[in-house]
Amino acid sequence: MKKLNFTAALLIAVIGFTACKKNRVDPINDVKTTKDFTQKLGSQQQKFEIKSSELPKTLKLINGTEITIQPNSFTRNGEPVTGNITIEAYEMLTRSAIILSGTNTNHISGAPLISQGFIFVDAKVNGQSVDKYLQKPLNIKMPAKGQPYTQIWEGVEQVGEANQMAWQAPVGANGQNQQREVKAIGDTFGFDFGMLGWVNCDIFYNSSAPKTTVRVTVLNNPGEMATFRGFTGETFVFFCADGDNVVAQLYTADGPNKVKSYDDSMPIGSVGKLISFSIKDGKYYFAKKSVTISANMNESLTLVQTNEATVQAEITALN
Repeated sequence: MKKLNFTAALLIAVIGFTACKKNRVDPINDVKTTKDFTQKLGSQQQKFEIKSSELPKTLKLINGTEITIQPNSFTRNGEPVTGNITIEAYEMLTRSAIILSGTNTNHISGAPLISQGFIFVDAKVNGQSVDKYLQKPLNIKMPAKGQPYTQIWEGVEQVGEANQMAWQAPVGANGQNQQREVKAIGDTFGFDFGMLGWVNCDIFYNSSAPKTTVRVTVLNNPGEMATFRGFTGETFVFFCADGDNVVAQLYTADGPNKVKSYDDSMPIGSVGKLISFSIKDGKYYFAKKSVTISANMNESLTLVQTNEATVQAEITALN
């Protein structure tokens, strides 16, 4: 009887293991779209569980950003938050992290910015986000990477009618522009930020050069042009400047398989690379071209089918 019970138990265990193995999602084979790609290889969520009674508390993100939260900072629907709080954060401090995440360094005017890194911060209670504007600001420290100064920006995810990302001067709860410059202390930018969401350390790129509009046609395009983080569409187009962390996304429709920069926003004479990548139905496509931006520039990129490792390596090489 004991032998039979053991055999039965073993059989059940084997069946259970086989079922679990069959249902397990293999992340390597699960990438079917550009959205899957950005979620797999882009900046990963960093989560912290804290208690309101523990504040003030400094959270250290994996790439060097520090976020200090003060007591009585959070409200939800105007009411003070107490008890358990979940902090969710993302870091995008390199060009590859920005591109792999499907984000960009576009100012809301369309002018490209040089990024010294940006983050996203949210706070939740019982799975629900607290109020965006804080009663006491976050104190944020980000790596300055040898840069003497920066400006602080707020990220917006809705530009006009498009679900696209861009950066603007922070706007406070009173509706006032809070744009300011921050000087590095040592190798760190330290500043207060009075809201949750996207926070960026950027300066304008090549701002004194005359500007033009850049148009790019994507040949052999398997899908539609992608929106922020690949939430819709499959195909991204970026201009990456040589020597500076500039990731200017071109996403304004300008015809079939064609996008353009914001009008009169791209600095003439700037040298860099145009890149495009797309993932659709589990197939990968990539294209790149070295360019110098010229007046009324029209370029084309031809996507070539490749694989995930090649797309990742090409983007990582842009750092």
